[in-house]
Amino acid sequence: MTLTQEAPVVTTTVVRRKPRSRDGWATAIMVAPATVLYIVMLIIPVGLALYLSLTDWDGFSANPAFVGAANYVNLLDDPELRRAALVTLLVAAAGTAGLNLLGLGFALLVNGVSRANTFFRIVLFYPHVLSALVVGFLWSAILGTTGAVNNLVTTWGGEVLPFLSDPTWATITMIAVLVWAGFGVNVVLYLAGLQAVPHSLIEAARIDGATRWQVFRNVTLPALGPSVTVNIVLSLVTLLKTYDLVVSLTAGGPAGQTQTVAYLILWNSFHDARLGFGSAQSVLLMLVTAALAFVVTRLRRRGELAVHQ
Repeated sequence: MTLTQEAPVVTTTVVRRKPRSRDGWATAIMVAPATVLYIVMLIIPVGLALYLSLTDWDGFSANPAFVGAANYVNLLDDPELRRAALVTLLVAAAGTAGLNLLGLGFALLVNGVSRANTFFRIVLFYPHVLSALVVGFLWSAILGTTGAVNNLVTTWGGEVLPFLSDPTWATITMIAVLVWAGFGVNVVLYLAGLQAVPHSLIEAARIDGATRWQVFRNVTLPALGPSVTVNIVLSLVTLLKTYDLVVSLTAGGPAGQTQTVAYLILWNSFHDARLGFGSAQSVLLMLVTAALAFVVTRLRRRGELAVHQ
């Protein structure tokens, strides 16, 4: 007796896809405005800066003289650039620390739904609405040699305080004003991060007997990792290209001691009519900013991964 088994019948269905040409054209049309804007506002200016950095151009002559890498070689022997680089790094490091510490601190204070917190959020963010030039002129009128503070001090028999006339004081004053004018943005970003922290984790930690500091250190701060990374990178990039507040607050003084790299680029390019040399400085600043932002982001990501493991 033999047993026979029929093989299963396999049926295949051919699915015909509709042509995606229309979807491709629709995507291209929607992306086109942003792509054009990106090319016009970023790619072309960067390419033009790279070209001008290889020339000796005063900004007026019709044919810039090509000098190759001479501008970059001169950068290495420029004492003003070295001094401006040190000032810029100091401003970026101290300012980033101040912006984030104040931003996180005030975000924790106004992290709640109430009319008072809404009012204080507006007050904290308001300095960022003002133009940096206006902020510089405002604090110059307050802290200058003949400003409001020194007028009060001399009226009471004291000596004039060198907020803007002494190199050390002027640098500290400039950093403090930068932090005052910008930490409102950090408050907003940290508030967004705090609202994303799972409330159940905080309640569980409190039930287990954790103190407020322990809850913040072990629950809130690790959850704020992405917000901390974004705030540090944005603060660092913004401070590295500081120039407008320098113009209105100290004008690079006293004796050029508060010149930042961005301020020096504008001075060399337009005041001294050395647009080629200024372009080389701007290319260098762009590369350093990108490198620092990349390094900080990688270090912060490693720290976040280490915390979650």
